[in-house]
Amino acid sequence: MDYLQLNEWQQGALSRLSIAALTPIQEATLIACREENDVILLSPTGTGKTLAFLLPLIERLKPGVEGAQAMVVVPSRELALQIDSVLKAMALPWKGMSVYGGRAAMDEHRSMKGVKPSIIIGTPGRLNDHLEKGNIDARTIGTLVIDEFDKCLELGFQGEMQQVIEQLPAVRRRYLTSATDMDEVPTFTGVQRPIRLNYLDVNVAEDRVNTYVVHSESKDKLHTLYKLLCSFTGGQAIVFCNHRESVDRVAAYLREQKVFFEAYHGGMEQEVRERALYKFRCSSSNVLVSTDLAARGLDIPEVQHIIHYHLPGSEEAYIHRTGRTARWNAEGSSYLILHSEERVPEYLTAGVDDYPLPKRAGRPQPPVWSTLYIGKGKKDKINKVDIAGFLYKKGGLTRDDVGNIDVHDYYAYVAVSRTKVRQLLSLIAGEKIKGMKTRIEVAR
Repeated sequence: MDYLQLNEWQQGALSRLSIAALTPIQEATLIACREENDVILLSPTGTGKTLAFLLPLIERLKPGVEGAQAMVVVPSRELALQIDSVLKAMALPWKGMSVYGGRAAMDEHRSMKGVKPSIIIGTPGRLNDHLEKGNIDARTIGTLVIDEFDKCLELGFQGEMQQVIEQLPAVRRRYLTSATDMDEVPTFTGVQRPIRLNYLDVNVAEDRVNTYVVHSESKDKLHTLYKLLCSFTGGQAIVFCNHRESVDRVAAYLREQKVFFEAYHGGMEQEVRERALYKFRCSSSNVLVSTDLAARGLDIPEVQHIIHYHLPGSEEAYIHRTGRTARWNAEGSSYLILHSEERVPEYLTAGVDDYPLPKRAGRPQPPVWSTLYIGKGKKDKINKVDIAGFLYKKGGLTRDDVGNIDVHDYYAYVAVSRTKVRQLLSLIAGEKIKGMKTRIEVAR
């Protein structure tokens, strides 16, 4: 195993992540970050950018330092949570913590006092809140990462981003990453003479994505979408809509058709969104209907079908949407549903085929798994082993019947074989987990 002269913490982290070797992009980024310059990494979605910047961060962290040493700025809470989860899985001696809107800043401040994070991951607005209140000591932060920097630095975010950066006087190194470039990086970022690693021209996914046009007889594409979903013989699909209202409308239609799906957009409560993503990740739902919020920062490794219910607003948006498929050398397909007045965007004119919908198609295949909600979590001293053991012993399940288990502070989700759910719920009715009664039901 060649760890490219990694230190013991980096080697241990990769071992715990079950990663045997770095990708060429990760190796190049690590080498570049060992120089004195700032670094800009441009790389397609699904090429491991999170690990590419976390590994150099580990090298820069110093033991025994009180206060945060690095800050990672992200455009969305989902991306903050994703990076935080990777850090936790790395099990480093330095702790990370994510901060974002949608929950009480006071609760986050209390958690900071207990966690004492060395790495703060957050959205610009919430980071400003904590910096202004003195909850984060900016004097110790020497490294700044801006992930999805094109999104963080677009016009709508620039004011907040400048405010964050102006409150970080001790930053000496800056790492910027994204799957799309921007014409000019604003001077307020402090980026000077960066090493640019541009892997966008080498589109690693291009040859593995089949692009199709699906013709809709009417502007209302709902029935066409349903027929398209019915034509798939397997695999998961993300349906992208341009507006929250459209997501809700598509969701209502698919619900009428009794399709197993999840809806996802920024207008939903955080817990609802987390549940939707969990159910999609663990394959207890085969379809995710979403705005472009799902186009960035989500770790969903095995999406086979990307459906553009609405045309993306730009080539950049298309790149991020399609980047959800053909990840890690897998293959995938991208479908544009077009009515008679719509045309294929100019940036996609080559290599696009018509996708003929079958005149008769069965119903969409039901998922293999079902998700259970368990009303106890980490704060109740419940862990994954406790849940699995309970399901084996009391529910009569085998290891093959239990999938992903996700334990939160006060509740947990677990994927179980859909064919075993009814019998399982009957067997565990009234049973206790670690001596505690709790609610166990199919997650809605």
